[in-house]
This record gives sequence, C-alpha cells and structure tokens, in this order.
Amino acid sequence: MPNYNYKCRLHTIKAVVFDVDGVLTDGLIHSMPNGDLLRSFDSKDRMGLRMWILRRYPIGIITGGQTQSIEQFFRGLGLPENCLYQRSRKKLPDFLDFCQQNALEPHQVAYVGDDLPDIPVLEQCGLAVCPADAVPEVKAVCHYVSLYPGGRGCARDLIEQLLKVRGEWELDLDAYNEECR
Repeated sequence: MPNYNYKCRLHTIKAVVFDVDGVLTDGLIHSMPNGDLLRSFDSKDRMGLRMWILRRYPIGIITGGQTQSIEQFFRGLGLPENCLYQRSRKKLPDFLDFCQQNALEPHQVAYVGDDLPDIPVLEQCGLAVCPADAVPEVKAVCHYVSLYPGGRGCARDLIEQLLKVRGEWELDLDAYNEECR
C-alpha cells in the first residue's frame, strides 16, 4: 500500500487494534524465575490507550504471547474481556471476530503491527499502521509508519491523531478520576 495521505482515513476509524510485542512494547522479553515473561510498556502509550477507552471507543489487543502480565496490564486499562486475544497464531480470524463483536466493518478499524504475522490484518483493515522500527515487509503494506518505535510512543501517536481529528484530544478529568477510584 502506498503511504499516501493516510490522514483522510482517520475520520472513518471507529476502533483500534494493537499487536503487543514490538508495538506496545519495545520487543524485548525477559524470562522471570516464575516462568512469566516480563514486558515493558511506555506510560505515554498507556495514557493514549486510556484516553481512547475513556471516550468509549472499541479497542482490541491481538498478540501471539500469553501471560498473566499481559492480561493484568490490559484489564487494568479497562479493556473488555472479549477484546483481548492471546496466543493468536493466525491474527486475521481474531481481527474479524473483534470486528463482529463490535458491529464494525474491517475498513472502520485501524490495526498496528510490526512483524510478518501482522501482514494479513494490515492488508484488510481500514488504516494500516506500524512503528518506525517495524520490519520492511510490514512498512511496505502500511498506510502510515509512525515516527515512534514500538513501545516508545507509537500507540500514543496514532490515538492522539485519531482523537485530535474528532476534537476529542482533551482529558476528561472527572471521568479519569472516577475511573481511577
């Protein structure tokens, strides 16, 4: 897909779906003594995710990983249970299930991925996005390559753009404070 003016697509997007490793994290995974795998998430990306969720827009996570820490992180953000797909080996069926669960067409959903398993979804979604450090094959099929690498602001970049074109890039402190109680 050519990287033509992706901003025209921002207005049509009603939901976002993210891969985890290499998109919401920098891709480094550390093995813990208890067998869990430790990932590092960026606080600015986390705030962007919260802003999207507070505005009541659908959000999904599709990852090949499966750990308690992934589940805890996203449940802590308020992600609905049916929007977290772990151990996903074929991501397109999970993406289509997310669309169906949220009464959306694929062209209404942005997807952010960074590696080869993400390509089938990137080719079907309405706005294909990747971090600056995605593999070349992924960059070649994306509408937008973020200026930020995975785990270092890529998610925030997309969400901020989506909310700004809607005039909604403003923190609702009452909702944020209520949600944090």
